[in-house]
Formats: sequence, structure tokens, C-alpha cells
Amino acid sequence: MKDDAFIQTSDSIPGVAVIGMAGRFPGAPALDAFWDNLRRGVESITHFPPGELEDAYGRSVQNQPGYVRARSILDGVALFDAGFFNFLPREAELTDPQQRVFLEIAWEALESAGYDPAAFPGEIAVYAGSSFNTYLLYNVLADRQRLENMTGTYQVGEFPTLVGNGADFLATRTAYKLDLRGPAFTVQSACSTSLLAVAEACQCLLDYRADMALAGGVSITFPQKRGYLYQEGGMVSPDGHCRTFDAEAAGTVFGSGAGVVLLKRLDAALADGDQIRAVIRGSAVNNDGA
Repeated sequence: MKDDAFIQTSDSIPGVAVIGMAGRFPGAPALDAFWDNLRRGVESITHFPPGELEDAYGRSVQNQPGYVRARSILDGVALFDAGFFNFLPREAELTDPQQRVFLEIAWEALESAGYDPAAFPGEIAVYAGSSFNTYLLYNVLADRQRLENMTGTYQVGEFPTLVGNGADFLATRTAYKLDLRGPAFTVQSACSTSLLAVAEACQCLLDYRADMALAGGVSITFPQKRGYLYQEGGMVSPDGHCRTFDAEAAGTVFGSGAGVVLLKRLDAALADGDQIRAVIRGSAVNNDGA
């Protein structure tokens, strides 16, 4: 793609190239399936029969007219190749699936660009964020006695449990497991966290603090098979459908997913012959105020 006009612009605005990417989305375990779903207009929202609900709402709430049994869920969140990433089995079991999935897609993004971090001579940064860790609440802390009485070959203490479930460790855990030696920051800005991660990663590259950067986010909350209570004037959809940019749009439907891009300065990407998927020419970080 070196000959594309938009890459060859000679203006003074520095560019950052997207040279790799990976993701997990509802109804799409990889990017190819995600783009195919977009082209075909597939709505990846699951509507649950009452018997499949796993949420904590009682029947009195679930039977209300405004209760909507719909959510976009992510398949395979319990699957993880612990050996590949050098996890003890019990350590993997106690680690937030958000951290496990992000670690997987970070590796996939590097692989999609043709880079082995062990062989790359430069520094690779990580900027990432995640949602509130509900796995800790509903899965790990729910079995406190088992957590405190762990013994045997795969014993892990409270500190590894903290590292596996603290959002602060998302980026640093990824850097450690993949042996990445650039800056590693976990960022949080509510709904714009992934975009903030990209903006900060671009600035890191333009400041020459790293040679490549992984940037993205992950949101997987548990239980996945749950509904929500619609309230007029609120932000959620009254019927479990999300009609983006449509005159009939009436609200959103929450769900799980993860995505990451691998970034490099444009001049370096061109010099190295990387496959360039997009070019970022600028970014900004704002505050909505009141």
C-alpha cells in the first residue's frame, strides 16, 4: 500500500500507521467475521428466554413490562491456553477473563503484522483499559474459603490473585507476558477508554518513547446472560435493538467485546515495508464539562 496517495502526502502532519489489529466481538471471534457481519447487517444481540437468564434480578423485576432480556455476549471467554502464556492452571482460573482475552488479542495483533516481540529489536508500548471486574465479585470472591485454603503444586497466594484481577495490571501484565519493553499504561476514561488508549499510544510514538505500540480495550462483564430494566428517557433500548444513525433509534444495548491495534510511526512503517491498514493523522483528548 506504499503507493496510495493518502500515505504519500508530504504535509507536515506526522502520521501513525495501523499495521496490525485483532479483536473479539459478539458473534465474531475474529476481525474477518466482524467485517462480514457488518457487510451483511447482522445484529449480534442475543435475546434470552426466561430460563437462560443468569442475572440477579428477581422475578418481580423480570416480570415487569420494561424488563428487556437482551445483551450482546462474547463466546469462549472461559477458554484460554494457559501453557502458551506460561500461566499455572490455577493462576489462569483466578485471572480476570478481560486480562486473558486482551493478552490473546495483543499476541494476535503482533502476529497479524508479522512481528515476533522476542525478535523485535525496538521497544513496544502497551496502552489499554478494561471494564469493572465483575468476574472477581461473582466467581473468585464467591468462593473465599477455597481461595484461602489453596494448597498443592499450583498454589497461588493473594498477591497473584490481586495482579490477575486488578485493572491497573492490564497493560503491565501484557508487557510482562509478551516481554515488551516499552511504556505500559492502563488508562480509564469510561466509554472512551479504547480511543484514549489509541491517542496516548500515538503520542508515545510521536515522542519517540517507543518504536511500536499496542492500544485498545476490553469489556467483559458477568454474568453475560442478563437483561436490563428500561426507563423512559434513559440510555437503554426499550426493545433490545440498537438502531444506530436511524430515525427510530431509541437507545443502546450493552455487551462484551475486545479490540487492539498495533501502531508504528508512518515513516518507519513505510521504511520497513509493513502492511498499512490505516493512517492516524491526529487525535485530541477532551472533557465534556457540564
